Amino acid sequence: MKLSGFKYLADQGVENIWKNKMMAFATFCVLLISLILVGAAGLFYININSMILGLSDQNEIAVYLNIGTPEERVSQIEAELATLDNVNNVEYISKQQALERMQNQINSRGRAIFNYIEGYDFMPDGFSVTVKNNDLIADTTEAIAMMTDIQEVQSSTQVAEFLRELRKMATLIAGAVIIALAIVSMIMISNTTKASVYARREEIQIMKYVGATNVFIRMPFFVEGMVTGLFSGTGAFFITWAIYRSVYRILTSQPALMSAFNIGSIIPFGQIRMYVFISYIVVGALVGALGSVISTRRHLNV
Repeated sequence: MKLSGFKYLADQGVENIWKNKMMAFATFCVLLISLILVGAAGLFYININSMILGLSDQNEIAVYLNIGTPEERVSQIEAELATLDNVNNVEYISKQQALERMQNQINSRGRAIFNYIEGYDFMPDGFSVTVKNNDLIADTTEAIAMMTDIQEVQSSTQVAEFLRELRKMATLIAGAVIIALAIVSMIMISNTTKASVYARREEIQIMKYVGATNVFIRMPFFVEGMVTGLFSGTGAFFITWAIYRSVYRILTSQPALMSAFNIGSIIPFGQIRMYVFISYIVVGALVGALGSVISTRRHLNV
Protein backbone atom coordinates (compact mmCIF):
# COMPACT_ATOMS: atom_id res chain seq x y z
CA MET A 1 0.00 0.00 0.00
CA LYS A 2 1.27 3.43 -0.94
CA LEU A 3 1.97 6.17 1.56
CA SER A 4 -1.01 8.12 0.26
CA GLY A 5 -3.17 5.10 1.05
CA PHE A 6 -1.96 4.98 4.66
CA LYS A 7 -2.60 8.71 4.98
CA TYR A 8 -6.13 8.27 3.67
CA LEU A 9 -6.90 5.46 6.11
CA ALA A 10 -5.37 7.41 9.00
CA ASP A 11 -7.51 10.42 8.09
CA GLN A 12 -10.55 8.16 8.00
CA GLY A 13 -9.74 6.87 11.48
CA VAL A 14 -9.48 10.37 12.92
CA GLU A 15 -12.65 11.40 11.10
CA ASN A 16 -14.51 8.39 12.52
CA ILE A 17 -13.87 9.70 16.04
CA TRP A 18 -15.82 12.84 15.22
CA LYS A 19 -18.55 10.94 13.35
CA ASN A 20 -19.07 8.56 16.29
CA LYS A 21 -18.57 11.02 19.12
CA MET A 22 -20.65 9.19 21.72
CA MET A 23 -18.99 5.79 21.27
CA ALA A 24 -15.54 7.40 21.07
CA PHE A 25 -16.25 9.30 24.28
CA ALA A 26 -17.42 6.09 26.00
CA THR A 27 -14.22 4.32 24.96
CA PHE A 28 -12.19 7.31 26.12
CA CYS A 29 -13.83 7.28 29.57
CA VAL A 30 -13.40 3.53 30.05
CA LEU A 31 -9.74 3.68 29.02
CA LEU A 32 -9.18 6.74 31.22
CA ILE A 33 -10.63 5.12 34.33
CA SER A 34 -8.85 1.83 33.67
CA LEU A 35 -5.47 3.51 33.24
CA ILE A 36 -5.94 5.58 36.40
CA LEU A 37 -6.88 2.52 38.48
CA VAL A 38 -3.99 0.38 37.29
CA GLY A 39 -1.58 3.33 37.47
CA ALA A 40 -2.68 4.20 41.02
CA ALA A 41 -2.11 0.60 42.13
CA GLY A 42 1.36 0.63 40.56
CA LEU A 43 2.31 3.95 42.15
CA PHE A 44 1.01 2.78 45.53
CA TYR A 45 3.21 -0.31 45.30
CA ILE A 46 6.43 1.49 44.37
CA ASN A 47 5.91 3.96 47.22
CA ILE A 48 5.18 1.23 49.76
CA ASN A 49 8.33 -0.53 48.58
CA SER A 50 10.28 2.72 48.87
CA MET A 51 9.01 3.28 52.41
CA ILE A 52 10.00 -0.25 53.45
CA LEU A 53 13.46 0.28 51.96
CA GLY A 54 13.64 3.58 53.86
CA LEU A 55 12.90 1.76 57.10
CA SER A 56 15.58 -0.78 56.20
CA ASP A 57 18.13 2.04 55.88
CA GLN A 58 17.46 2.95 59.51
CA ASN A 59 18.43 -0.55 60.68
CA GLU A 60 22.00 -0.13 61.90
CA ILE A 61 24.78 -2.39 63.11
CA ALA A 62 26.32 -1.19 66.39
CA VAL A 63 30.03 -2.00 66.66
CA TYR A 64 31.80 -1.69 70.04
CA LEU A 65 35.61 -1.77 70.20
CA ASN A 66 37.74 -3.04 73.04
CA ILE A 67 38.27 -0.40 75.72
CA GLY A 68 41.64 1.25 75.31
CA THR A 69 41.97 0.53 71.58
CA PRO A 70 44.63 2.96 70.21
CA GLU A 71 43.47 5.75 67.90
CA GLU A 72 45.58 4.38 65.05
CA ARG A 73 43.82 1.02 65.31
CA VAL A 74 40.42 2.74 65.50
CA SER A 75 41.16 4.44 62.17
CA GLN A 76 42.26 1.12 60.67
CA ILE A 77 39.07 -0.60 61.80
CA GLU A 78 36.98 2.21 60.28
CA ALA A 79 38.77 1.70 56.95
CA GLU A 80 38.30 -2.08 57.15
CA LEU A 81 34.58 -1.66 57.82
CA ALA A 82 34.20 0.65 54.82
CA THR A 83 35.73 -1.98 52.51
CA LEU A 84 33.16 -4.67 53.35
CA ASP A 85 30.91 -5.42 50.37
CA ASN A 86 27.54 -4.78 52.00
CA VAL A 87 28.52 -1.72 54.05
CA ASN A 88 26.96 1.54 52.91
CA ASN A 89 28.19 4.01 55.56
CA VAL A 90 30.38 3.95 58.64
CA GLU A 91 29.91 6.58 61.37
CA TYR A 92 32.45 6.86 64.19
CA ILE A 93 30.96 7.06 67.71
CA SER A 94 33.45 8.43 70.25
CA LYS A 95 33.45 7.57 73.96
CA GLN A 96 31.83 10.90 74.77
CA GLN A 97 29.12 10.46 72.15
CA ALA A 98 28.43 6.94 73.40
CA LEU A 99 28.03 8.23 76.96
CA GLU A 100 25.65 10.98 75.81
CA ARG A 101 23.56 8.44 73.89
CA MET A 102 23.37 6.22 76.97
CA GLN A 103 22.25 9.17 79.10
CA ASN A 104 19.53 10.06 76.60
CA GLN A 105 18.19 6.50 76.57
CA ILE A 106 17.48 6.35 80.32
CA ASN A 107 15.12 8.35 82.52
CA SER A 108 16.10 11.32 84.67
CA ARG A 109 16.24 9.24 87.88
CA GLY A 110 18.64 6.73 86.38
CA ARG A 111 20.69 9.54 84.91
CA ALA A 112 21.68 10.64 88.42
CA ILE A 113 24.20 7.80 88.64
CA PHE A 114 26.39 9.62 86.15
CA ASN A 115 26.91 12.38 88.72
CA TYR A 116 29.28 10.02 90.53
CA ILE A 117 31.27 9.14 87.41
CA GLU A 118 34.13 11.30 86.19
CA GLY A 119 35.21 11.23 82.58
CA TYR A 120 34.15 8.75 79.93
CA ASP A 121 37.23 6.56 79.50
CA PHE A 122 35.25 3.57 80.75
CA MET A 123 33.15 3.73 77.56
CA PRO A 124 34.33 1.97 74.40
CA ASP A 125 34.76 3.64 71.04
CA GLY A 126 32.44 2.33 68.38
CA PHE A 127 30.84 2.67 64.99
CA SER A 128 27.35 2.85 63.59
CA VAL A 129 27.24 0.89 60.34
CA THR A 130 24.46 1.00 57.76
CA VAL A 131 24.22 -1.64 55.04
CA LYS A 132 23.32 -1.61 51.34
CA ASN A 133 21.18 -4.74 51.42
CA ASN A 134 19.23 -5.23 54.62
CA ASP A 135 18.60 -8.88 53.70
CA LEU A 136 22.32 -9.58 54.18
CA ILE A 137 22.66 -7.83 57.54
CA ALA A 138 23.23 -11.12 59.41
CA ASP A 139 26.19 -12.04 57.16
CA THR A 140 27.64 -8.55 57.51
CA THR A 141 27.30 -8.68 61.29
CA GLU A 142 29.14 -12.00 61.37
CA ALA A 143 31.94 -10.64 59.18
CA ILE A 144 32.40 -7.62 61.48
CA ALA A 145 32.42 -9.80 64.59
CA MET A 146 35.39 -11.79 63.20
CA MET A 147 37.56 -8.65 63.01
CA THR A 148 40.19 -8.09 65.71
CA ASP A 149 39.75 -5.58 68.56
CA ILE A 150 35.96 -5.88 68.30
CA GLN A 151 34.31 -6.28 71.70
CA GLU A 152 30.71 -6.71 70.57
CA VAL A 153 28.51 -6.35 67.49
CA GLN A 154 24.76 -5.78 67.74
CA SER A 155 22.18 -5.79 64.94
CA SER A 156 18.43 -6.29 64.67
CA THR A 157 18.28 -9.35 62.43
CA GLN A 158 14.65 -9.88 63.48
CA VAL A 159 13.77 -6.43 62.14
CA ALA A 160 15.55 -7.23 58.89
CA GLU A 161 13.62 -10.49 58.54
CA PHE A 162 10.33 -8.73 59.28
CA LEU A 163 11.01 -6.06 56.65
CA ARG A 164 11.96 -8.72 54.11
CA GLU A 165 8.69 -10.59 54.70
CA LEU A 166 6.78 -7.29 54.61
CA ARG A 167 8.23 -6.52 51.18
CA LYS A 168 7.26 -9.96 49.90
CA MET A 169 3.73 -9.53 51.18
CA ALA A 170 3.42 -6.04 49.69
CA THR A 171 4.68 -7.35 46.33
CA LEU A 172 2.19 -10.24 46.30
CA ILE A 173 -0.77 -8.07 47.32
CA ALA A 174 0.10 -5.26 44.91
CA GLY A 175 0.71 -7.75 42.10
CA ALA A 176 -2.65 -9.43 42.69
CA VAL A 177 -4.46 -6.08 42.80
CA ILE A 178 -2.77 -4.83 39.61
CA ILE A 179 -3.53 -8.07 37.74
CA ALA A 180 -7.16 -8.05 38.93
CA LEU A 181 -7.61 -4.41 37.91
CA ALA A 182 -5.95 -5.07 34.56
CA ILE A 183 -8.31 -8.00 33.84
CA VAL A 184 -11.40 -6.02 34.81
CA SER A 185 -10.18 -3.08 32.74
CA MET A 186 -9.58 -5.27 29.68
CA ILE A 187 -13.09 -6.72 29.96
CA MET A 188 -14.60 -3.24 30.21
CA ILE A 189 -12.52 -1.95 27.31
CA SER A 190 -13.33 -5.03 25.19
CA ASN A 191 -17.06 -4.63 25.75
CA THR A 192 -16.94 -0.92 24.95
CA THR A 193 -14.94 -1.36 21.74
CA LYS A 194 -17.20 -4.22 20.68
CA ALA A 195 -20.23 -1.97 21.12
CA SER A 196 -18.51 0.75 19.11
CA VAL A 197 -17.68 -1.63 16.26
CA TYR A 198 -21.11 -3.31 16.38
CA ALA A 199 -22.77 0.05 15.81
CA ARG A 200 -20.90 0.21 12.48
CA ARG A 201 -21.20 -3.44 11.47
CA GLU A 202 -23.19 -2.60 8.34
CA GLU A 203 -20.48 -0.18 7.20
CA ILE A 204 -17.86 -2.92 7.64
CA GLN A 205 -19.95 -5.49 5.76
CA ILE A 206 -20.58 -3.12 2.84
CA MET A 207 -16.85 -2.43 2.55
CA LYS A 208 -16.22 -6.16 2.63
CA TYR A 209 -18.75 -6.82 -0.14
CA VAL A 210 -17.20 -4.24 -2.47
CA GLY A 211 -13.82 -5.96 -2.19
CA ALA A 212 -12.00 -4.07 0.58
CA THR A 213 -9.25 -6.11 2.25
CA ASN A 214 -9.22 -6.84 5.96
CA VAL A 215 -6.23 -4.53 6.44
CA PHE A 216 -8.02 -1.71 4.62
CA ILE A 217 -11.08 -2.13 6.86
CA ARG A 218 -9.17 -2.50 10.09
CA MET A 219 -6.73 0.38 9.61
CA PRO A 220 -9.23 3.21 10.36
CA PHE A 221 -10.40 1.35 13.48
CA PHE A 222 -6.75 0.87 14.49
CA VAL A 223 -6.05 4.60 14.12
CA GLU A 224 -9.29 5.51 15.87
CA GLY A 225 -8.51 3.26 18.84
CA MET A 226 -4.91 4.44 19.02
CA VAL A 227 -5.85 8.14 18.97
CA THR A 228 -8.53 7.57 21.60
CA GLY A 229 -5.97 5.68 23.70
CA LEU A 230 -3.47 8.53 23.37
CA PHE A 231 -6.03 11.03 24.63
CA SER A 232 -7.00 8.68 27.45
CA GLY A 233 -3.37 8.18 28.45
CA THR A 234 -2.74 11.93 28.46
CA GLY A 235 -5.84 12.59 30.53
CA ALA A 236 -4.97 9.81 32.98
CA PHE A 237 -1.48 11.25 33.38
CA PHE A 238 -2.64 14.75 34.30
CA ILE A 239 -5.33 13.45 36.68
CA THR A 240 -2.80 11.14 38.36
CA TRP A 241 -0.31 14.01 38.57
CA ALA A 242 -2.83 16.28 40.29
CA ILE A 243 -3.96 13.63 42.78
CA TYR A 244 -0.42 12.44 43.49
CA ARG A 245 0.87 15.96 44.16
CA SER A 246 -2.04 16.70 46.49
CA VAL A 247 -1.51 13.52 48.51
CA TYR A 248 2.26 14.07 48.57
CA ARG A 249 1.82 17.66 49.79
CA ILE A 250 -0.56 16.57 52.57
CA LEU A 251 1.69 13.78 53.82
CA THR A 252 4.96 15.71 53.66
CA SER A 253 3.42 18.65 55.52
CA GLN A 254 3.15 16.47 58.64
CA PRO A 255 6.69 16.17 60.10
CA ALA A 256 5.54 13.95 62.99
CA LEU A 257 3.83 11.55 60.59
CA MET A 258 6.88 11.50 58.36
CA SER A 259 9.14 10.70 61.30
CA ALA A 260 6.88 7.96 62.66
CA PHE A 261 6.26 6.12 59.40
CA ASN A 262 9.27 7.27 57.36
CA ILE A 263 6.94 9.12 54.95
CA GLY A 264 10.02 10.92 53.70
CA SER A 265 10.60 7.86 51.51
CA ILE A 266 7.60 8.73 49.32
CA ILE A 267 8.88 9.35 45.81
CA PRO A 268 8.35 12.90 44.48
CA PHE A 269 6.30 12.81 41.29
CA GLY A 270 8.99 14.75 39.45
CA GLN A 271 11.34 11.77 39.70
CA ILE A 272 8.92 9.36 37.99
CA ARG A 273 6.91 11.80 35.86
CA MET A 274 8.34 10.75 32.49
CA TYR A 275 8.05 7.03 33.28
CA VAL A 276 4.39 7.46 34.25
CA PHE A 277 3.64 9.58 31.17
CA ILE A 278 5.28 7.16 28.74
CA SER A 279 3.57 4.17 30.39
CA TYR A 280 0.13 5.78 30.17
CA ILE A 281 0.63 6.86 26.55
CA VAL A 282 2.02 3.53 25.33
CA VAL A 283 -0.46 1.34 27.19
CA GLY A 284 -3.42 3.57 26.30
CA ALA A 285 -2.56 3.67 22.59
CA LEU A 286 -1.77 -0.06 22.44
CA VAL A 287 -4.90 -1.21 24.27
CA GLY A 288 -7.13 1.19 22.36
CA ALA A 289 -5.73 0.15 18.97
CA LEU A 290 -5.71 -3.60 19.60
CA GLY A 291 -9.13 -3.53 21.23
CA SER A 292 -10.66 -1.86 18.19
CA VAL A 293 -8.94 -4.15 15.69
CA ILE A 294 -9.78 -7.37 17.54
CA SER A 295 -13.42 -6.33 17.87
CA THR A 296 -13.75 -6.08 14.06
CA ARG A 297 -12.83 -9.73 13.54
CA ARG A 298 -16.31 -11.25 13.72
CA HIS A 299 -17.73 -8.68 11.32
CA LEU A 300 -15.09 -9.36 8.67
CA ASN A 301 -16.29 -12.93 8.14
CA VAL A 302 -19.15 -12.28 5.74
